Amino acid sequence: MSRALPKYNKRRVGFIGGAAAVALTGAVIAGTALAGESSGDGAGADARTLAGPGTISCPDVAPRLPAVPASARAEVDRTLGDLDKQIAEANQRLVDTVGQGGPNFVRNAILGPLEDKRFAAINRIATAIGRTAERPAGLDALAPCSLAGQGGAGQGAGQDAGGGQAATPPAGDAGQGADQGGGEDTGQAGNTGAGAISCPDVAPRLPAVPASARAEVDRTLGDLDKQIAEANQRLVDTVGQGGPNFVRNAILGPLEDKRFAAVNRIATAIGRTAERPAGLDSLAACTLTE
Repeated sequence: MSRALPKYNKRRVGFIGGAAAVALTGAVIAGTALAGESSGDGAGADARTLAGPGTISCPDVAPRLPAVPASARAEVDRTLGDLDKQIAEANQRLVDTVGQGGPNFVRNAILGPLEDKRFAAINRIATAIGRTAERPAGLDALAPCSLAGQGGAGQGAGQDAGGGQAATPPAGDAGQGADQGGGEDTGQAGNTGAGAISCPDVAPRLPAVPASARAEVDRTLGDLDKQIAEANQRLVDTVGQGGPNFVRNAILGPLEDKRFAAVNRIATAIGRTAERPAGLDSLAACTLTE
């Protein structure tokens, strides 16, 4: 009995010591994991907070409209709905691209393209009203939007290439990531050959340009040429990319929006001191020739 007791005590001490070691090891592991989790997630949370996307804020167009003729009501309502969708898509893109791009990413990739789309939509509204009533003036000023409530440095972290943009790209070019993504979902080779972009020539369709509008018209005609050249370069750069709708979604569609905005700027410039030219909107669409 006296000899067995020490063995029991030894086993008891060994068991307690082993349990304590296991508990201590578990505590160390748990503490390390928690420390790592806190450090990792905390840093990530801080980064996400600093890069908070904010919200796109745009002027409301509907209250600025005059009485809308019945013949234009359907088109105006549809385009007002498009304006709401454009803002919603831009806000979603803000969320999806947190942490991407350089210091000008939001301006180049989201706000700039959104302004072009809004400019085109607003001019569609003005054109629809102007067919049977006086065309409303000053709506173009409602196209630009701003970013409100952005958290800290936001999307400035990173490289400009993250947004697919140079520091000062042509407006709208960077913001086509969402359209391009839609074209690429299938994973099939949509742009199988470069081909060439063919667009209607705007200059021959213009009336006499007042001297007061000449500089702006010439500058915008130059912008139209640059837009085509950039679209053709994009065709070359993206051969083999995208799904069956890639060229339509990522190149021709955005190009049409930019051209629509440009030809309406030309019409507006002329219309300040002369009769506003009609029918230029039909020159916005381009095609792909093989």
